[in-house]
Amino acid sequence: MAAPGGVLNCEDFSLFQEVLKVMRTIDDRIVHSLNTTVPTASFSGKVDATQTCKELYESLMEAHLSRDKAIKSCIKETSAVVSQLREERAKDSDNLSVIKQLRKEQTKLKLMQSELNVEEVVNDRSLKVFNERCRIHYTPPKIK
Repeated sequence: MAAPGGVLNCEDFSLFQEVLKVMRTIDDRIVHSLNTTVPTASFSGKVDATQTCKELYESLMEAHLSRDKAIKSCIKETSAVVSQLREERAKDSDNLSVIKQLRKEQTKLKLMQSELNVEEVVNDRSLKVFNERCRIHYTPPKIK
């Protein structure tokens, strides 16, 4: 899965987190973006706040969706590896290298699943800040 900072690497959790960090830049800078693009009441005539808020919202949603897909893709990939290793362990329960690799992959899978929770918090925070500044200028469509 391609990401702004490169290719999302599901095998190395540290690289996986690093790419997610880069992908979360828009959320990390939401306050700055809103402060520099959405006008205060005294400057409201100079900038189209509705269009600006709409574009920012669409960028946020696109970023949230791409990260969600990336995380779920890696979870799926790692789950497949865990399943394969479980089958190998079932065939040869004395093979320590398979057991060790299985534990490693299971841990990585749990960490990736926890990234979904982190993602939810990041998304909620960004949308809260967005709604505080843009609610009078733009109302996002209802998500079904």
